[in-house]
Amino acid sequence: MTESTHNTPFTRPVWSDKELLECVSVYPEGPNTCSFTFRATSGALFDFDPGQFLTLEIPTGSGTVHRTYTISSSPSRPRTITITAKAQNDSIGTRWMLDNLKNGMRLKAIGPSGSFSNTRSKSKKFLFISAGSGITPMMSMTTCLWDEGQALDIVFISCARVPSELLFRQSLEYMANRTTGLNLRFVVEKAELYQPWTGYQGRLDQEMLRQMTPDYLDREVYCCGPEQFMQSVSKALSDTAYDMDRYHQESFGAAAPPSKQQAKLADKSLTCDGCAEVHFEKSDVLHKCAESDTILTAAKLAGVSIPAGCTFGLCGTCKIKKVSGEVHMAHSGGISEPDIQAGYILACCSTPIGKVSVEI
Repeated sequence: MTESTHNTPFTRPVWSDKELLECVSVYPEGPNTCSFTFRATSGALFDFDPGQFLTLEIPTGSGTVHRTYTISSSPSRPRTITITAKAQNDSIGTRWMLDNLKNGMRLKAIGPSGSFSNTRSKSKKFLFISAGSGITPMMSMTTCLWDEGQALDIVFISCARVPSELLFRQSLEYMANRTTGLNLRFVVEKAELYQPWTGYQGRLDQEMLRQMTPDYLDREVYCCGPEQFMQSVSKALSDTAYDMDRYHQESFGAAAPPSKQQAKLADKSLTCDGCAEVHFEKSDVLHKCAESDTILTAAKLAGVSIPAGCTFGLCGTCKIKKVSGEVHMAHSGGISEPDIQAGYILACCSTPIGKVSVEI
């Protein structure tokens, strides 16, 4: 018998964002929504926590933009990685992807990043609550638990405007039909014409939550969706006896509470017009600015290019090395403590304090 030369999962390298992703599938999930599946051209495997996200560099007609998308696939299926994106009326990057991204095309990606995951949770009972495309991290977590053959105890609440916008409904029902412990609850604001709806209808509130999950006090809660939706869920839980230390939400808009170091720096003046100075070393550019300007803003005004995605300290796309000086950085989890200790900052949410020098 000759030995096979085919790579096995045990010998393949792990993908890093230095390698481009190649699109291998574009699958429509709903109105203005598609799942895009990628592979590593080298055959490398993907290693990430369920619930993490990627930032894609998208070559739109008006220039390159960076957009952050939660990974909807599971790390238990490491040969490919999938993001699911919905285009809004004002979408640029996602609209370009829906209209132009095809099999064989390659994109640069940054990540995976993010700490919104149940990987390190000690709980065995979960309550996943999502609205719209906020379902993607819940889909990744659920699929991972299902693939690993764990005894599931999940109440999965998915909310949408109308039934046709309930993402992954068939995939979830497929899993629920083949195991116990995955309890699906679909909620829509209104039914569609000539399509009777027998599930929950209206906006998710405290009473509906009690009906769907009588034992919600015993469950670890993960919530993702539009900011207003997450605020209403958080309030519904906090108004009860629920332990909010067990509540987690993925937010692409709210800043994280400042660290002790950030709080000390925040006491310093950040409003002195023209009294800050940023030196972009590799570009050999010196730019004077206000201490209220971010490093990213200063770079744009100085004609220095720094890739950026979310612009509020979550995706980590704009991470650069600080050579000298002090900054005030109010990030939302897009940079790790070891990176901060090593001198890295996020340009989008760091403001200079006096003279600052950065590597770019």
